[in-house]
Amino acid sequence: MTRYLIRRLVYLIPIWLGISFVAFSLANLTPGDPARLMLQRDLGRQPTAEEVSSVRDTMHLDDPFILRYVRWLENAVTGDLGTSYRTGEPVLSGLAQRFPSTLQIAGLGLALAIVIALPLGIMAALWRNSAIDHLSRVLALLGASMPSYWVAYLLILLFAVKLNMLPVAGKGGWQHLILPSVTLGLGACASLMRLTRSEMLEVLGQDYIRTSRAKGLASWAVVVRHGLRNALIPVTTVVGMRFAGLLGGAVIVETIFAWPGIGKFVLDSIFDRDYPVIQGFVVFMGTIFLLVNLVVDMSYAWLDPRIRLSR
Repeated sequence: MTRYLIRRLVYLIPIWLGISFVAFSLANLTPGDPARLMLQRDLGRQPTAEEVSSVRDTMHLDDPFILRYVRWLENAVTGDLGTSYRTGEPVLSGLAQRFPSTLQIAGLGLALAIVIALPLGIMAALWRNSAIDHLSRVLALLGASMPSYWVAYLLILLFAVKLNMLPVAGKGGWQHLILPSVTLGLGACASLMRLTRSEMLEVLGQDYIRTSRAKGLASWAVVVRHGLRNALIPVTTVVGMRFAGLLGGAVIVETIFAWPGIGKFVLDSIFDRDYPVIQGFVVFMGTIFLLVNLVVDMSYAWLDPRIRLSR
């Protein structure tokens, strides 16, 4: 297990370098001059060519691309992702301060999706072609078809405007968590429900399940101990990827609900062409994806003892 973990960590290094190079390249290919934008914001007028040239020289923007990338990479590996043009604060500090807020709604949304999707998926597989099965498939289709921004406005209209039960926007008590978390969780719930159903149907048709039933094991033991545990391997993969996707894809939801998370911070930076924040966000979320994927791979050994990660 330790050898496998070390080997996987080594494999992550070139992938992380590729992510950093793409992030730096895309930020530098984006139209617009950061020096001119900063001067316009600070001076409140159109800067002169001399002023722009002076700032570009100070920021080393006229240096060759590779040299600027290497210089940025040397700082990035030590945790320095640059300084925000818009706020003047370190990029990593700004992302780290806002990440817990995004983690709150993404974690709660995924928890709601798991609590709803797993039981419905199992029941749909156990009672195939029943009313529960048809209902679960309809709900999964609806959840996968509705975009998050549309769901967000529907929830606001129903629970905030019509029923006046929940706050519309901002961060405060636990009530403020409900609408953005449910909005994020519905899409994940749909995909997890369909996957759980299909995997349980496949597992329940295996020979060892029929043998377990023939030996007289209780139905719950057959379903939970033998069926569900084997069906959870692909489900765990999707759960991990959906969690990382919720963290990185909460931009629209956080903007709609004015949630002070990492997504809203990055969206504001995109409008202001704050390139250090944009490329820092890509690297930060790419690192999260890699770590989540590593945790998912390590969990396979616990779910299925037949897997020998050391080999």
